[in-house]
Amino acid sequence: MSVKYARAPWLKLPILCALLLTAAACSQTPSSQTMSSGLDPDREAMAFAEVQSLKAAGRRVWCVPFARNVSGIELYGDAKTWWDQARDKFVQAQQPKVGAVMAFQATRSMPLGHVAVVSGIKSNREILIDHANWERNEISVAMDVIDVSEKNDWTKVRLESNPNQFGSVYPTHGFILPAPAKK
Repeated sequence: MSVKYARAPWLKLPILCALLLTAAACSQTPSSQTMSSGLDPDREAMAFAEVQSLKAAGRRVWCVPFARNVSGIELYGDAKTWWDQARDKFVQAQQPKVGAVMAFQATRSMPLGHVAVVSGIKSNREILIDHANWERNEISVAMDVIDVSEKNDWTKVRLESNPNQFGSVYPTHGFILPAPAKK
């Protein structure tokens, strides 16, 4: 890239700094542009690379492999089976932790269930998630989720699908933490 400097020498440094900051921002992965997520950047990079590879091959992107790759929680099968599979294998909780998988229950509109990875905690009733295929064949990063359950136990949530607009209520089981269950 060629850069033309302004004629005044005192303008060269601010222009160069602005170019370097712009280049640094452009080189970040989508997840590093969000709030400091605390997720493993290598796992995230691998998950995003796999998604790009699938899309380039004309294949579908699914929530399960994305959540498994980002979280490190080795569960397989439809998302609706993850909560039961996790029992006695992983810690299950009703409060979110960064890196945990939020397990959505199957519904008429989501017959296979859904899983997403908690990427940030905004308050005791608002989190951020990263997940695949909420929007067909896409990755959603740092999507706002609010707890609308009566007991503040994250069993009913709404997702911000459009800016400042939270959609339907979705039932969840809770959170699967990437830690082995105590036996």
